[in-house]
Amino acid sequence: MSRRLLPLLALALTVPACGGSVADRRGATVLFASGADLQSINPLLTVHPLARQVQRYVLFTTLVQYDSALAPRPYLARRWEWQNGGRDLVLALDRSVRWHDGEPTTARDVAWTLTAAKDAATGYPRAAELATLASVEVPDDSTAILRFSAPPPRFPDILTDLAILPSHLLDSVPPARLRSAAFNEAPVGNGPYRFVAHEANRRWVFAANPDFPGSLGGPPELDRFIVVVVDEPVTKLAALTSGELDFAGIQPGHAEFVGRDERLAVVTYPLLFTYALVFNTRRAPFDDFRVRLAADRAIDRREIVDGYLYGFGVPADGPVPPGIPAAPIPPRVTSGASTAGRGARFELLTVGSGEAALEQMLQAHLSRAGFDARIRQLELSAFLDRTYGAREFDAAVLGVPGDLALAHLIPLTELAGMGIAGDVGVAHRLLVDSLAVSFLYHARGLQGMNRRVKGVSMDIRGELATLHQWHVR
Repeated sequence: MSRRLLPLLALALTVPACGGSVADRRGATVLFASGADLQSINPLLTVHPLARQVQRYVLFTTLVQYDSALAPRPYLARRWEWQNGGRDLVLALDRSVRWHDGEPTTARDVAWTLTAAKDAATGYPRAAELATLASVEVPDDSTAILRFSAPPPRFPDILTDLAILPSHLLDSVPPARLRSAAFNEAPVGNGPYRFVAHEANRRWVFAANPDFPGSLGGPPELDRFIVVVVDEPVTKLAALTSGELDFAGIQPGHAEFVGRDERLAVVTYPLLFTYALVFNTRRAPFDDFRVRLAADRAIDRREIVDGYLYGFGVPADGPVPPGIPAAPIPPRVTSGASTAGRGARFELLTVGSGEAALEQMLQAHLSRAGFDARIRQLELSAFLDRTYGAREFDAAVLGVPGDLALAHLIPLTELAGMGIAGDVGVAHRLLVDSLAVSFLYHARGLQGMNRRVKGVSMDIRGELATLHQWHVR
C-alpha cells in the first residue's frame, strides 16, 4: 500500500467505527486532496494555486470577493468609494471581524499587509501590481484609504486575492524574515475556518469558526475541512473511489471511469491556469531566438489537448485564456521553417515522479524538429528552487496560475530571462515577440467528488470559492 494513504488511514482511525461507508462515518468532515503541500499559508509568500484559495476562502478574509460573474462584492470591506478623480479608494471595513486569537481586525491590518506586499524585501509575487499604490492611510480602525498615483484602469484585482494578515502578530518581523516567521507554522486567521494542525507533506486541518460574523456569511456548514497531500494520481483515484477522499483532482483519462460510479460526480470548470514551456534565454540553446522559434513551431497543441487532456482544455495561441479581456496582440511575423533546433540538446525540467505523459509528448514533438530533450522530474519544492529560485534550468514545463489583471505575465518575463517588464501590456508584447515562452494549453479543472457533499459549485474563481456553503447530507 502506498505511503501516501497513511495520513488518510490515520484520520479514519479517529472516526467512530459505526455503520455506513468510510465517507459517511466522517460526518461533516471533508477531505480534499492536493497533489503537493501548500508551500506556504502566508498570502505574501506563495504562488501555489490551492494555497491561495485556502488563504482567501478558508483561513483569512480578503477585502473584496468576486461573485460567479467576476463582479467585485463586499467582504471584509463592506463598502467602498472612489474619490479624488479615481485616485483614492476609501474602504469601510466590517467592525465585527476578529482574529482567531480574539483581537479585532482593523484598518491597521490592511495597511500593514499592503505595505509589506509593496516592500521588495518581502518578495510578494504580485508586488508589481502595487506600483501605483502611493500610500495607505488609516483615519480610524474601520476605514482604510488607498491612495494611488494614477487612477487604476479597473477595480484592483489584487484586493480580491491578497488576504489580510494580522499586524499585531507580524509587525515585529522584518520583511526579509517573513519566510521564516513562526506565524507560518501556526497561523492565526480571521476567516470562516480556524487553523488546527499542519503535518508537512501530509495534511492541513481546519475547523469551523463558530464566531464568523453573519455579515460575511456566518459560520460554515462543515465541521472540518482537511487538505490531504496525495501526489500520486493512481493513489488519489483509489482513495476517492474507496471513500477515503471526498475530493480529488483526476486525470482526464479517468473521468469516464469516475462518472460511472453512482457515489461520485465529475466536476469540470474553467481555470485561470495555463501550461507553458518556459525557455531560459540566459543560456544556450534558448538564448537564440531561432532555436526558440523552432521549438515553438514543433509543438502540436491540438494533439496535446485531444490526446493528453481528452478535450478538457483549449490549445493556447498566446498567454491570455479565452474569456479574459485583454488588448489583442498579433503574433510576431516570421517566415520559413526554422531548422535551428537540429542537434540542440537540453534538459526538460518538470514536476512529478510518474510517467510524465505531457513531457513525453513534447519530447516526441521536439525530436521531430531535431531537438534532443532529456526529461528530468523533480519534487515540487526542488522544482521551484531550480526555476523561480536559482534560475538553473534550460527549459521547464510550468503550470502558470493566472489572474484577471494578467499581472502573472510580468514575473513570467523575468523567469524566462527577458528582464522585468514595466507593466502588463509590455509583458504581454514581450512574451509574444520573444517566444521566450511557448504556451501549450489553457486548462480546465477536473475534480472527482463524493456526492455526499452538497452545495458544491466550482468556477473560474477556483475549487473552494463556494466552500462556505458546502454541507453534508
